[in-house]
Amino acid sequence: MKEPLIIGSHKVGEGYPCYLIAEMSANHAGDVDRAIKIIQAAKKSGADCIKIQTYTPDTLTIDCDKEYFQISKGTWNGENLYTLYQKAYTPWEWQERLKAEAEKVGLDFLSTPFDKTAVDFLESIGVDFYKIASFELVDIPLIKYIASKQKPIIMSTGMGTLGEIEEAVNTVLAQGNKKLCLLKCSSAYPAVPDDMNLRTIQNLKNTFNVAVGLSDHSLGVIGAVTAVAMGANVIEKHFCISREIENPDAFFSMEPQEFKNMVEDIRTAEKAMGKVSYHLSEREKNSRLLRKSIFVVKAVKKGEVFTEKNLRVIRPGYGLEPKRYEEILGKTATQDIEEGTPLGWGLIK
Repeated sequence: MKEPLIIGSHKVGEGYPCYLIAEMSANHAGDVDRAIKIIQAAKKSGADCIKIQTYTPDTLTIDCDKEYFQISKGTWNGENLYTLYQKAYTPWEWQERLKAEAEKVGLDFLSTPFDKTAVDFLESIGVDFYKIASFELVDIPLIKYIASKQKPIIMSTGMGTLGEIEEAVNTVLAQGNKKLCLLKCSSAYPAVPDDMNLRTIQNLKNTFNVAVGLSDHSLGVIGAVTAVAMGANVIEKHFCISREIENPDAFFSMEPQEFKNMVEDIRTAEKAMGKVSYHLSEREKNSRLLRKSIFVVKAVKKGEVFTEKNLRVIRPGYGLEPKRYEEILGKTATQDIEEGTPLGWGLIK
Protein backbone atom coordinates (compact mmCIF):
# COMPACT_ATOMS: atom_id res chain seq x y z
CA MET A 1 0.00 0.00 0.00
CA LYS A 2 1.30 3.49 -0.91
CA GLU A 3 2.24 5.68 2.04
CA PRO A 4 -0.64 7.99 3.03
CA LEU A 5 -0.58 11.72 2.40
CA ILE A 6 -0.19 13.53 5.72
CA ILE A 7 -2.37 16.63 6.04
CA GLY A 8 -2.35 18.18 9.48
CA SER A 9 -3.28 15.38 11.87
CA HIS A 10 -4.98 13.37 9.11
CA LYS A 11 -3.70 10.50 7.00
CA VAL A 12 -5.21 10.56 3.52
CA GLY A 13 -5.14 7.50 1.31
CA GLU A 14 -6.09 3.86 0.99
CA GLY A 15 -7.41 2.39 4.22
CA TYR A 16 -8.06 5.73 5.96
CA PRO A 17 -11.33 7.63 6.45
CA CYS A 18 -12.27 9.91 3.58
CA TYR A 19 -10.99 13.46 4.12
CA LEU A 20 -13.89 15.93 3.91
CA ILE A 21 -13.34 19.51 2.76
CA ALA A 22 -15.94 22.24 3.14
CA GLU A 23 -15.32 24.90 0.48
CA MET A 24 -16.40 28.34 1.66
CA SER A 25 -15.60 30.13 -1.61
CA ALA A 26 -17.88 33.19 -1.98
CA ASN A 27 -20.48 32.05 0.54
CA HIS A 28 -19.33 34.61 3.12
CA ALA A 29 -20.95 37.20 0.80
CA GLY A 30 -18.51 39.88 1.93
CA ASP A 31 -19.10 39.50 5.68
CA VAL A 32 -16.18 38.31 7.83
CA ASP A 33 -18.49 37.39 10.71
CA ARG A 34 -20.44 35.16 8.35
CA ALA A 35 -17.16 33.58 7.26
CA ILE A 36 -16.44 32.76 10.92
CA LYS A 37 -19.91 31.26 11.30
CA ILE A 38 -19.32 29.11 8.20
CA ILE A 39 -16.16 27.73 9.77
CA GLN A 40 -17.97 26.90 13.00
CA ALA A 41 -20.88 25.31 11.13
CA ALA A 42 -18.53 23.24 8.97
CA LYS A 43 -16.93 21.78 12.08
CA LYS A 44 -20.31 20.90 13.58
CA SER A 45 -21.35 19.32 10.29
CA GLY A 46 -18.42 16.89 10.32
CA ALA A 47 -15.91 18.52 7.98
CA ASP A 48 -12.19 17.86 8.43
CA CYS A 49 -11.09 21.01 6.64
CA ILE A 50 -12.31 24.45 5.64
CA LYS A 51 -11.12 25.81 2.29
CA ILE A 52 -11.04 29.35 1.01
CA GLN A 53 -9.57 31.01 -2.09
CA THR A 54 -6.75 33.54 -2.15
CA TYR A 55 -6.94 36.05 -4.97
CA THR A 56 -8.12 39.55 -5.76
CA PRO A 57 -9.79 40.64 -8.98
CA ASP A 58 -6.47 42.21 -9.99
CA THR A 59 -4.39 39.09 -9.35
CA LEU A 60 -6.77 36.94 -11.37
CA THR A 61 -7.67 39.12 -14.36
CA ILE A 62 -7.82 42.75 -15.52
CA ASP A 63 -10.64 45.27 -15.40
CA CYS A 64 -11.62 45.25 -19.05
CA ASP A 65 -14.93 45.32 -20.87
CA LYS A 66 -13.75 43.66 -24.05
CA GLU A 67 -15.75 40.63 -25.13
CA TYR A 68 -12.98 38.27 -24.03
CA PHE A 69 -13.73 39.18 -20.43
CA GLN A 70 -17.51 38.71 -20.63
CA ILE A 71 -19.09 35.40 -19.59
CA SER A 72 -21.60 34.42 -22.24
CA LYS A 73 -22.65 30.94 -21.12
CA GLY A 74 -23.41 28.93 -18.01
CA THR A 75 -24.07 29.86 -14.41
CA TRP A 76 -22.58 33.35 -14.51
CA ASN A 77 -23.85 34.30 -17.97
CA GLY A 78 -23.72 38.06 -18.49
CA GLU A 79 -21.08 38.72 -15.84
CA ASN A 80 -17.79 40.47 -16.42
CA LEU A 81 -14.87 38.48 -15.00
CA TYR A 82 -13.50 41.37 -12.97
CA THR A 83 -16.80 42.30 -11.36
CA LEU A 84 -17.60 38.62 -10.69
CA TYR A 85 -14.33 38.20 -8.81
CA GLN A 86 -15.00 41.42 -6.91
CA LYS A 87 -18.19 39.83 -5.59
CA ALA A 88 -16.60 36.47 -4.83
CA TYR A 89 -13.12 37.06 -3.41
CA THR A 90 -12.14 36.61 0.21
CA PRO A 91 -10.24 39.70 1.46
CA TRP A 92 -6.68 38.81 2.34
CA GLU A 93 -6.83 40.79 5.57
CA TRP A 94 -9.41 38.27 6.84
CA GLN A 95 -7.46 35.16 6.09
CA GLU A 96 -5.08 34.94 9.04
CA ARG A 97 -8.08 35.39 11.33
CA LEU A 98 -10.01 32.69 9.46
CA LYS A 99 -7.05 30.33 9.76
CA ALA A 100 -6.87 30.97 13.51
CA GLU A 101 -10.60 30.30 13.88
CA ALA A 102 -10.30 27.06 11.93
CA GLU A 103 -7.46 25.89 14.15
CA LYS A 104 -9.41 26.93 17.24
CA VAL A 105 -12.39 24.72 16.37
CA GLY A 106 -10.21 21.84 15.13
CA LEU A 107 -10.37 22.17 11.35
CA ASP A 108 -7.50 22.12 8.90
CA PHE A 109 -7.20 25.34 6.92
CA LEU A 110 -6.67 25.18 3.16
CA SER A 111 -6.60 27.78 0.42
CA THR A 112 -6.33 27.91 -3.34
CA PRO A 113 -3.81 30.53 -4.49
CA PHE A 114 -4.20 31.84 -8.02
CA ASP A 115 -0.85 33.55 -8.51
CA LYS A 116 2.61 33.73 -6.93
CA THR A 117 1.73 36.70 -4.72
CA ALA A 118 -1.06 34.65 -3.19
CA VAL A 119 1.36 31.79 -2.53
CA ASP A 120 3.78 34.18 -0.85
CA PHE A 121 0.96 35.57 1.28
CA LEU A 122 -0.20 32.09 2.34
CA GLU A 123 3.38 31.16 3.18
CA SER A 124 3.56 34.24 5.40
CA ILE A 125 0.57 33.11 7.46
CA GLY A 126 1.86 29.55 7.74
CA VAL A 127 -0.40 27.35 5.65
CA ASP A 128 0.42 23.65 5.77
CA PHE A 129 -0.82 22.57 2.33
CA TYR A 130 -2.25 23.92 -0.91
CA LYS A 131 -5.14 23.43 -3.32
CA ILE A 132 -4.75 23.92 -7.07
CA ALA A 133 -8.02 24.68 -8.86
CA SER A 134 -9.13 22.95 -12.05
CA PHE A 135 -8.88 26.17 -14.04
CA GLU A 136 -5.23 26.52 -12.94
CA LEU A 137 -4.29 22.98 -14.01
CA VAL A 138 -2.63 24.48 -17.09
CA ASP A 139 -0.79 27.24 -15.17
CA ILE A 140 2.46 25.29 -15.08
CA PRO A 141 4.58 28.17 -13.68
CA LEU A 142 2.15 28.55 -10.76
CA ILE A 143 2.09 24.79 -10.11
CA LYS A 144 5.89 24.70 -10.18
CA TYR A 145 6.07 27.55 -7.66
CA ILE A 146 3.55 25.93 -5.31
CA ALA A 147 5.28 22.55 -5.55
CA SER A 148 8.62 24.16 -4.70
CA LYS A 149 7.28 24.91 -1.21
CA GLN A 150 7.43 21.14 -0.56
CA LYS A 151 4.01 21.03 1.06
CA PRO A 152 1.14 18.65 0.26
CA ILE A 153 -0.93 19.59 -2.77
CA ILE A 154 -4.53 18.72 -3.61
CA MET A 155 -5.05 19.35 -7.31
CA SER A 156 -8.37 19.33 -9.16
CA THR A 157 -8.38 18.03 -12.72
CA GLY A 158 -11.61 19.45 -14.16
CA MET A 159 -11.47 20.11 -17.92
CA GLY A 160 -8.03 18.49 -18.07
CA THR A 161 -7.01 16.04 -20.75
CA LEU A 162 -4.91 13.09 -19.63
CA GLY A 163 -1.91 14.83 -21.18
CA GLU A 164 -2.56 18.06 -19.28
CA ILE A 165 -2.99 16.18 -16.01
CA GLU A 166 0.23 14.27 -16.64
CA GLU A 167 2.13 17.51 -17.34
CA ALA A 168 0.84 19.07 -14.13
CA VAL A 169 1.70 15.97 -12.08
CA ASN A 170 5.19 15.80 -13.60
CA THR A 171 5.69 19.48 -12.76
CA VAL A 172 5.02 18.73 -9.10
CA LEU A 173 7.26 15.66 -9.10
CA ALA A 174 10.07 17.53 -10.84
CA GLN A 175 10.29 19.77 -7.78
CA GLY A 176 10.96 16.70 -5.64
CA ASN A 177 7.47 16.97 -4.17
CA LYS A 178 5.61 13.65 -4.05
CA LYS A 179 2.90 14.83 -1.65
CA LEU A 180 0.04 14.97 -4.13
CA CYS A 181 -3.65 14.15 -4.33
CA LEU A 182 -5.70 14.44 -7.54
CA LEU A 183 -9.41 15.25 -7.55
CA LYS A 184 -11.78 14.26 -10.33
CA CYS A 185 -13.94 17.24 -11.11
CA SER A 186 -16.68 18.20 -13.51
CA SER A 187 -16.17 21.94 -13.88
CA ALA A 188 -19.79 22.89 -14.34
CA TYR A 189 -21.89 24.69 -11.75
CA PRO A 190 -23.79 22.64 -10.87
CA ALA A 191 -22.35 19.45 -12.31
CA VAL A 192 -24.83 16.91 -13.66
CA PRO A 193 -24.50 13.13 -13.20
CA ASP A 194 -24.18 12.48 -16.93
CA ASP A 195 -20.92 14.46 -17.00
CA MET A 196 -19.29 13.23 -13.78
CA ASN A 197 -17.67 9.98 -15.00
CA LEU A 198 -16.73 8.83 -11.51
CA ARG A 199 -15.01 5.69 -12.82
CA THR A 200 -12.14 8.04 -13.69
CA ILE A 201 -11.30 8.28 -9.98
CA GLN A 202 -9.87 4.77 -9.83
CA ASN A 203 -8.11 5.29 -13.16
CA LEU A 204 -6.40 8.40 -11.79
CA LYS A 205 -5.24 6.38 -8.79
CA ASN A 206 -3.91 3.58 -10.97
CA THR A 207 -2.30 5.90 -13.52
CA PHE A 208 -0.51 8.28 -11.18
CA ASN A 209 -0.19 6.20 -7.98
CA VAL A 210 -1.46 9.02 -5.76
CA ALA A 211 -4.35 9.63 -3.39
CA VAL A 212 -7.50 10.63 -5.27
CA GLY A 213 -10.88 12.15 -4.66
CA LEU A 214 -13.75 14.23 -5.98
CA SER A 215 -14.27 17.97 -6.13
CA ASP A 216 -18.04 17.73 -6.24
CA HIS A 217 -20.14 20.50 -7.75
CA SER A 218 -23.23 18.33 -8.16
CA LEU A 219 -26.38 18.77 -6.11
CA GLY A 220 -27.14 16.32 -3.31
CA VAL A 221 -25.03 13.54 -1.82
CA ILE A 222 -25.18 10.75 -4.40
CA GLY A 223 -22.06 11.86 -6.28
CA ALA A 224 -19.93 12.10 -3.15
CA VAL A 225 -21.09 8.81 -1.62
CA THR A 226 -20.68 6.98 -4.92
CA ALA A 227 -17.19 8.44 -5.31
CA VAL A 228 -16.17 7.14 -1.89
CA ALA A 229 -17.46 3.68 -2.80
CA MET A 230 -15.33 3.90 -5.96
CA GLY A 231 -12.13 4.71 -4.11
CA ALA A 232 -12.17 8.45 -3.37
CA ASN A 233 -9.91 9.45 -0.47
CA VAL A 234 -11.02 13.10 -0.45
CA ILE A 235 -14.37 14.82 -1.01
CA GLU A 236 -14.66 18.58 -1.49
CA LYS A 237 -18.09 20.24 -1.39
CA HIS A 238 -19.12 23.90 -1.44
CA PHE A 239 -20.58 24.88 1.94
CA CYS A 240 -22.81 27.73 3.05
CA ILE A 241 -24.90 28.81 6.02
CA SER A 242 -27.93 29.29 3.78
CA ARG A 243 -28.55 29.32 0.05
CA GLU A 244 -30.84 32.29 0.69
CA ILE A 245 -27.75 34.48 1.21
CA GLU A 246 -27.06 35.81 -2.27
CA ASN A 247 -23.58 35.26 -3.70
CA PRO A 248 -22.06 33.64 -6.83
CA ASP A 249 -21.73 30.16 -5.24
CA ALA A 250 -24.80 29.81 -3.03
CA PHE A 251 -27.16 27.86 -5.25
CA PHE A 252 -24.88 24.82 -5.69
CA SER A 253 -23.53 24.82 -2.11
CA MET A 254 -24.60 22.57 0.75
CA GLU A 255 -26.26 23.90 3.87
CA PRO A 256 -25.05 22.55 7.24
CA GLN A 257 -27.66 19.82 7.71
CA GLU A 258 -27.15 18.60 4.14
CA PHE A 259 -23.41 18.44 4.66
CA LYS A 260 -23.90 16.61 7.94
CA ASN A 261 -26.16 14.08 6.22
CA MET A 262 -23.53 13.59 3.53
CA VAL A 263 -20.84 12.98 6.14
CA GLU A 264 -23.03 10.39 7.87
CA ASP A 265 -23.77 8.66 4.57
CA ILE A 266 -20.08 8.58 3.66
CA ARG A 267 -19.11 7.13 7.03
CA THR A 268 -21.83 4.50 6.68
CA ALA A 269 -20.63 3.70 3.16
CA GLU A 270 -17.08 3.27 4.48
CA LYS A 271 -18.29 0.81 7.09
CA ALA A 272 -20.28 -1.10 4.48
CA MET A 273 -17.28 -1.28 2.13
CA GLY A 274 -15.19 -2.84 4.89
CA LYS A 275 -12.45 -5.12 3.58
CA VAL A 276 -12.08 -8.28 1.56
CA SER A 277 -13.33 -10.93 3.98
CA TYR A 278 -15.02 -14.33 3.94
CA HIS A 279 -15.14 -14.43 7.73
CA LEU A 280 -18.61 -14.90 9.22
CA SER A 281 -19.83 -12.26 11.62
CA GLU A 282 -21.76 -13.38 14.68
CA ARG A 283 -24.96 -12.16 13.03
CA GLU A 284 -24.20 -14.25 9.94
CA LYS A 285 -23.47 -17.30 12.10
CA ASN A 286 -26.94 -17.01 13.61
CA SER A 287 -28.44 -16.72 10.14
CA ARG A 288 -26.79 -19.97 9.05
CA LEU A 289 -29.40 -21.83 11.10
CA LEU A 290 -32.01 -20.60 8.63
CA ARG A 291 -30.29 -22.31 5.72
CA LYS A 292 -31.75 -25.49 4.26
CA SER A 293 -30.87 -28.97 5.51
CA ILE A 294 -32.25 -32.52 5.32
CA PHE A 295 -35.33 -33.25 7.44
CA VAL A 296 -37.57 -36.27 7.95
CA VAL A 297 -40.95 -35.00 6.73
CA LYS A 298 -42.92 -38.23 7.23
CA ALA A 299 -42.53 -40.64 10.19
CA VAL A 300 -40.05 -43.43 9.47
CA LYS A 301 -39.83 -46.85 11.16
CA LYS A 302 -36.58 -48.56 12.09
CA GLY A 303 -35.21 -50.30 8.97
CA GLU A 304 -37.41 -48.31 6.59
CA VAL A 305 -35.80 -46.95 3.44
CA PHE A 306 -35.27 -43.22 3.05
CA THR A 307 -37.10 -41.92 -0.03
CA GLU A 308 -38.13 -38.65 -1.62
CA LYS A 309 -41.47 -39.06 0.18
CA ASN A 310 -40.07 -39.12 3.70
CA LEU A 311 -37.00 -36.90 3.25
CA ARG A 312 -36.83 -33.31 2.00
CA VAL A 313 -34.36 -30.46 1.83
CA ILE A 314 -36.07 -27.64 3.73
CA ARG A 315 -35.38 -24.82 6.12
CA PRO A 316 -34.04 -24.59 8.85
CA GLY A 317 -30.45 -25.80 8.92
CA TYR A 318 -30.25 -28.28 11.82
CA GLY A 319 -29.93 -31.39 9.67
CA LEU A 320 -27.30 -32.72 7.30
CA GLU A 321 -26.18 -30.55 4.38
CA PRO A 322 -28.37 -30.65 1.27
CA LYS A 323 -25.48 -31.97 -0.81
CA ARG A 324 -25.84 -35.31 1.09
CA TYR A 325 -29.48 -35.79 0.00
CA GLU A 326 -28.95 -38.08 -3.00
CA GLU A 327 -26.30 -40.03 -1.13
CA ILE A 328 -28.78 -40.85 1.67
CA LEU A 329 -31.72 -41.91 -0.52
CA GLY A 330 -32.00 -45.71 -0.48
CA LYS A 331 -30.31 -46.08 2.90
CA THR A 332 -32.31 -47.24 5.96
CA ALA A 333 -33.18 -45.81 9.32
CA THR A 334 -31.41 -47.07 12.48
CA GLN A 335 -34.48 -46.30 14.61
CA ASP A 336 -37.98 -44.93 14.53
CA ILE A 337 -37.90 -41.24 13.53
CA GLU A 338 -40.68 -38.71 14.03
CA GLU A 339 -41.81 -36.27 11.39
CA GLY A 340 -39.96 -32.92 11.66
CA THR A 341 -36.70 -34.46 12.88
CA PRO A 342 -33.46 -33.10 11.42
CA LEU A 343 -31.55 -35.99 9.87
CA GLY A 344 -28.16 -36.79 11.34
CA TRP A 345 -25.64 -39.54 10.54
CA GLY A 346 -26.62 -41.46 13.67
CA LEU A 347 -30.08 -42.03 12.23
CA ILE A 348 -28.76 -43.61 9.01
CA LYS A 349 -27.60 -47.23 8.64
